[in-house]
Amino acid sequence: MSYTSPNWNTSVLITIDTQNDFTLPSAPAEIMGTHQVLPNMVRLLDAYRAKGLPIIHVIRLYKEDGSNVDICRREAIEKGAKIAAPHTEGAELVRELRSSHYTSLDTDKLLSGEFQTVGEHEWVMYKPRWGAFYQTELEAFLRERGVDTLVFTGCNFPNCPRTSMYEASERDFRVVMVADSMSQVYEKGIQEMNNIGVHVCNLEDVLHQKRT
Repeated sequence: MSYTSPNWNTSVLITIDTQNDFTLPSAPAEIMGTHQVLPNMVRLLDAYRAKGLPIIHVIRLYKEDGSNVDICRREAIEKGAKIAAPHTEGAELVRELRSSHYTSLDTDKLLSGEFQTVGEHEWVMYKPRWGAFYQTELEAFLRERGVDTLVFTGCNFPNCPRTSMYEASERDFRVVMVADSMSQVYEKGIQEMNNIGVHVCNLEDVLHQKRT
């Protein structure tokens, strides 16, 4: 357990794909349940901001020509579906998650692989596929800041959060899944995360750690 137990004081809070087009009711690519977990995500963000600990919002951006889109979705984008398109409100983080310093996404910077500062100790980064580490500078970014524990929240557990947690585990990070602050969570998935050493907990467990 000592290798996988969270080190809360050297942790980062990561939100996954909690953008308007995936989150808002009746949005073009709404993931059911994401809007409902926003209040829990906000409480986590407040706790991390209060402690001055880092936060990273990981997002998707789908170019309208489909050139950077997963092959399972590329045809739909090529045929005109507009989902998390650069320079649109649909690609922005939902308002509830934005810090007081938030500015609109600099999609050109993000698509080039840079991290955009959106608050004190808070950034947005773009990932081109399911996992947050695939063809990104996330690992180096975290190592440079002494982060060894990744706390995951956000949108659609079976796809991007789960892949990102596997990738984090492969890189020997300590991994936390806040199950009631993530959409589309199911019992078998929780068991699978436990099996690879992920610390699965709920919002109140994290807040308790932040109060101590």
